[in-house]
Amino acid sequence: MEDFLATLASVRFLSNPLLDWLFAAGLGTFVYFALALLFRLLKSNLGRLSRKTETVADDLVLGALESTKQFALVFAGIWAGTQVLVLGRAETAIDFAFLAVATLQVAIWANKAVTVYIGHYTETRREQDPGSVSALQGMSFIVRLMIWSIALLLVLDNLGFEITTLVAGLGIGGIAIALAVQSILGDLFASLSIVMDKPFVIGDFIVVDDLQGVVERIGIKTTRVRSLSGEQLVFANSDLLNSRIRNFKRMYERRVPFKFGVTYQTAPEQLEAIPPKVKEIVEGLEGTRFDRAHFQGFGESSLDFEVVYYLATPDYGIYMDKQQEINLAIYRYFREQGIEFAYPTRTLFLNRERGDEPTA
Repeated sequence: MEDFLATLASVRFLSNPLLDWLFAAGLGTFVYFALALLFRLLKSNLGRLSRKTETVADDLVLGALESTKQFALVFAGIWAGTQVLVLGRAETAIDFAFLAVATLQVAIWANKAVTVYIGHYTETRREQDPGSVSALQGMSFIVRLMIWSIALLLVLDNLGFEITTLVAGLGIGGIAIALAVQSILGDLFASLSIVMDKPFVIGDFIVVDDLQGVVERIGIKTTRVRSLSGEQLVFANSDLLNSRIRNFKRMYERRVPFKFGVTYQTAPEQLEAIPPKVKEIVEGLEGTRFDRAHFQGFGESSLDFEVVYYLATPDYGIYMDKQQEINLAIYRYFREQGIEFAYPTRTLFLNRERGDEPTA
């Protein structure tokens, strides 16, 4: 046995004894199987833990571990084995290759973590806030691009390339691209603002200038709104944020003012009775809160009244039902009391003096 070991020690290959090569092979194999066993145990334990908890942190780590590539473990074993050998320039090349593979594996872990987080967010928030889900899925592309860009720059730096000039060039190119796609980037960041600040969500009824409808989808560049007449309205996200948005879904109650007028021939006693009667009508309806009713002023062809009440729900259909009941009750009361609603009229009074009468 001693003679055999002596023979292995005396025979050299690439400036290293065969005995060292055997030791390097054994060390590399041990490191590979040790890392493989370690990752297997970690995945098994984290898998049991993630099934018992609702947090996303253990899912992220588990997803990253599951994305570990076999070639990364193989390279780790090769690199560990070569540390006991003298390989000259080849040793430097192996170090660079190992660093490149390690950087690639870290990028794969980060990319998988992004995928797991988006999947978890989508599963938990799809029904509550589908707009933010779609926007986050769009933003994941930018995050992945940043991950792989950083990984590429690190690999080039480890290989000895001068990346300062490259980064500067990318910065200038990035500015040029940003100027070229300024509107797209504006809509993209506006989408993020909508998702984070939530001025509206899917299902809200909004009014933008003279356009109105129910929000159907919040995308990366545009927001889709279904109008009351049925067509789909498409707004650029940046235009929406620059506009005055009225979100009727966020109303806790609806303030309803309305006016009506009666003729000038209405008796003063009848005028005095109208505000109390309107108050009685409004307070008699369920879900309404009376605010005020006044004889507002003298119009061109009417005596004008203004009424304000509150509705306990913002629902437009319920508002129209209550307003209809109020209008019908007022109309019946006026018919009973002989009060006439005013409409635009003009009365001419002619006074002809006798001296102006024509003579035969």
